[in-house]
Amino acid sequence: MSSRPAVIGYALVVTAAVTFGVNAGVSRIPVQAGLPIDTYTTFRLTCAALTFIALALVFDRSAFRVPRGRAAVLMAALAIVGVLGVQAAYNVTINRLPLGIALLLEYLAPALVVLWVRFVRREPVHPRLYPAIAVSLVGLALVGQVWDGLTIETVGLLVGLLSAVCLASYFLIGEALTAAEGGSSPLHVVVWSFGLAAVVSNLYEPAWNAIDVLGEESTLLGRLDHLTAPVWVAMIYIVLLGTVTPFFLYLAAMQYIPSTRASVVAMLEPVVALVTGWLWYAEVLSLAQSIGVFVVLTGVVVAQTARLASPQELPPPT
Repeated sequence: MSSRPAVIGYALVVTAAVTFGVNAGVSRIPVQAGLPIDTYTTFRLTCAALTFIALALVFDRSAFRVPRGRAAVLMAALAIVGVLGVQAAYNVTINRLPLGIALLLEYLAPALVVLWVRFVRREPVHPRLYPAIAVSLVGLALVGQVWDGLTIETVGLLVGLLSAVCLASYFLIGEALTAAEGGSSPLHVVVWSFGLAAVVSNLYEPAWNAIDVLGEESTLLGRLDHLTAPVWVAMIYIVLLGTVTPFFLYLAAMQYIPSTRASVVAMLEPVVALVTGWLWYAEVLSLAQSIGVFVVLTGVVVAQTARLASPQELPPPT
């Protein structure tokens, strides 16, 4: 893998992490305006699916090609586990656990990705990725100040671990579908995975239940509390830049870099969310959180400098 494609891959993941992180701040607007979390999730997935379908109509109608065989199974798994599962599990976790612990549990995903690649797929992984993950997790623990909520609610803990499995699945299944020679295009994958996820989500909570709240005026909260806008304006960002853009970019990135490194770089997302909270919502960063931001960035840099090791450099899988 040449250095130029690798640079492109990292740029795509960083962009995705930034748009996801900022989305954490924007998402507060419709929720504070009275949009229930389940309805918000279904509406977000449905509008994202419709956007991907529109993009496919304009740019690449081959994205509507019905997946078959192994690709069909992987596409369904990505839709249920990697798209809908991430949303549902995270929503449960943040309502049962402190936000810092919820983020820490979800971002165990990079460790799961590396372990899966190394011991299940038996592919070479650079040893430097292990300390990179460990350093980044320590940084996330500092960012989330997990010591403020050490009493762990059992259901929240289990669902939090499930959210990590779902996020890891998004990277691994997405890589399996897009990275192989002759594999699906990122647009093909998101059209079908988001389409299926939206259908399943609507069976539980119809998207049209959000219509009444979308027309409501809401403040922009935080430092922008003196400004107001219709809730649908915030939803435009949430759908286009907080969902369509990052999910697509993560898949596109794995055409250039492996899931092991992409998932570690994605740990920038909670850091961006923290900085967004500081700049937008005047949420003060403690010394520990500031150190945590630096530590996460250090882990990401270590992961970026890793290269795939040759099989001879690795201990045999056990």
